[in-house]
Formats: sequence, C-alpha cells, structure tokens
Amino acid sequence: MNDYAGWSDPDLLEAVAGGDRRAFETLYGRHAPWLVVRLSRRCADPGVVDEAVQDTFVAVWRTARAWRGRGQVAAWIWGIGIRRLLDQLRGRPLALVRAGEEIVVSAEEQVLLGIEYGELGTALNRLSPELRAVVQATVLDGLTTREAGKLLGIPAGTVKTRMMRAKAQLREVLA
Repeated sequence: MNDYAGWSDPDLLEAVAGGDRRAFETLYGRHAPWLVVRLSRRCADPGVVDEAVQDTFVAVWRTARAWRGRGQVAAWIWGIGIRRLLDQLRGRPLALVRAGEEIVVSAEEQVLLGIEYGELGTALNRLSPELRAVVQATVLDGLTTREAGKLLGIPAGTVKTRMMRAKAQLREVLA
C-alpha cells in the first residue's frame, strides 16, 4: 500500500519539491487521469495529449517549489497542462496526416490557439491572476461555478464576483 495515499496535494507537492519520487508518483497517479480527459476534450490527437501530459509532469517535478500555496494544486497543474498543450499545438498544421488517415484539428484547438495569440489572449493576460483563473475555469474549461470554486479553492460566490469583474474589464479592453 502507498504510504502517501492519504497525503494532501499540498503535502505531496512539498515532498516532490524535496525530490521525493514516491510522492511524485502518487501525485501523478492522482492527477494524470483527469488531465488526460480534460486535454482530450481540447485536442483530437491522443499522441499530442500524451506528450502534453508528460511535459506537464516533467514541469511539475522541476518546478514544484514554484507553487505558491494559493488555490488548489490541481488548478496549478491544469495551468501547466493547458500551456503544454498549446506548446504542442503551436506551429502544427491545422490538419495532420498519419498513416493515411486524417486527424482533423478540433474547433476547440483552433479557438485555444486564437486565444493564446489573438486580441482576446492579450486582454486575458491583462487580467489579474485571480480573475484570469476564474475565466479559464468557467469559460475555457466549461466548469460550473461550484466546480470552479472547488478547483480554485474559493467560494462559488467569489467565482461569480470575479467573473463579473473579469467580464467588465474585458469589455473595456476589447471595446
């Protein structure tokens, strides 16, 4: 039985920051499955998703000390994961051919790339990290207010308030 199974994510991440491989394995086992599912909703190519997940956990191993202890570890991992997926998609043609079959890039992939590099991406980057996290969780990830609150470690009412502030700021910048 894994000694780390009962450990909280922050405790595991602290152990990972100290170089504890077993804590890392536990963290990976806890978070990799949902990360694969969420990234798969955004990318049609399982190979790209697998590469993004592996890159994500390499980054978690290398930068565990960078987690500031605010919000949920899962939200921090998700932020790394979506950036790694975008890195994988960057510069890739909109359709790939593999072994004679076409893998069509999903509309979500195209939107993600547009958000990353377009006017909306610039506007999102101007938001405070707290507001941007709420927009990412609710709009980009499609989470409910309650789910976003749980993921970010804040009450659902705070999610709603931050979303209203974010929308107002985005309207101002994009108008």
